[in-house]
Amino acid sequence: MKNKLSPKSDTDQDKDSPESPKTAPLVLRTQVDVYSFSLALLAVLAVIFVLHWAKAIFIPLMLGVMISYALSPPVNLMQKWRITRAIGAAVLLLSIVGGTGALVYSLSDDAVKLIETLPEAAQKIRLARLKERGTSESTIENVQKTATQLEQVASETGAPSPAPSRGVTRVQIEKPKLNVKEYLWIGTKGMIVFAGQFTVVLFLAYFMLVSGDTFRRKLVKINGPTFSKKKITHQVLDEITAQIQRYLLVQIFTSILVGVVTWLAFLWIGLEHAAIWGIAAGVLNTVPYLGPVIVTGGIAFFAFLQFGTISVTLLVSGISLVITGLEGYLLTPWLTGRASRMSPVVVFVSVLFWGWLWGVWGLLLGVPIIMIIKAVCDRVEDLKPIGELLGE
Repeated sequence: MKNKLSPKSDTDQDKDSPESPKTAPLVLRTQVDVYSFSLALLAVLAVIFVLHWAKAIFIPLMLGVMISYALSPPVNLMQKWRITRAIGAAVLLLSIVGGTGALVYSLSDDAVKLIETLPEAAQKIRLARLKERGTSESTIENVQKTATQLEQVASETGAPSPAPSRGVTRVQIEKPKLNVKEYLWIGTKGMIVFAGQFTVVLFLAYFMLVSGDTFRRKLVKINGPTFSKKKITHQVLDEITAQIQRYLLVQIFTSILVGVVTWLAFLWIGLEHAAIWGIAAGVLNTVPYLGPVIVTGGIAFFAFLQFGTISVTLLVSGISLVITGLEGYLLTPWLTGRASRMSPVVVFVSVLFWGWLWGVWGLLLGVPIIMIIKAVCDRVEDLKPIGELLGE
């Protein structure tokens, strides 16, 4: 008895058929306005050019804005204590400048000693490299002495020097002498420029602290005539200010904490100039990723020169990495909250971009600037996609 096979369905026949068309790939259909994109690209390039060209203006301006945001809470607190903003801001800025100057002066001797150890460090590194190659310093000195004696013998024998060919002018290049006045002038000029920029930053921060929320009230006033729109604008500005202030205060607190803990740890180990390394760790902690790497490398270098053993060098550098790692991956995310977190890729790219654009100041200001941009984008309806892109 023959088994009857059920006929294939149309779908199965289409699958088995060699002539059935292949499945079309998925295509995201969206409209791209090339004209608007080109204008936006040109605008971005123009902004980058202006930021680089006028960095002598934008860097002090951004520093003043950051300082005013960070110091606004204590000035507001003093205002509640019936101390005017002008007096409170002046006292606070003068106290910070005076305390920083006293700290730098007290550590100036350690800094000078640290700089004086650099030639000795270079000598130790050269000896270590010669030892690794299996060549002693005395052998090299003997070779040099032998070459010098051979040159003296050749000169005493009166061997004639080769006569210059006709039509050829002998040229002797003399190295220019060290112009001490020129170097002093360059150093003095740099100090004058730094003092001028520092004064400008202080005045900008002072005037912004004294003005308080004047600009905020003006923005609320010009935003719209209705009360509801003004109320929403006021709330948005308050949230942006609070988020930026929280971020900056967390950065200041964590930098001070990293500096103090680093100083105490290296003081316990017995590392020389521990206070200098603590300050360096605290300052460079504001530069994500690159700052801790620079501090760890410098500390490992001088620890090896002081102790001369790999084990102690690894211990010192490991302590530095543990301190910065605990701060960067546990303490700072817990203090800032999830709303203020940014993508690690965005943070790293912003550090590279602003460092290329403004140098050292760009490394310090890059992340706060991106943080301000993210805070504004999170609170403006049309810019929320950008804030989502910058977020974690």
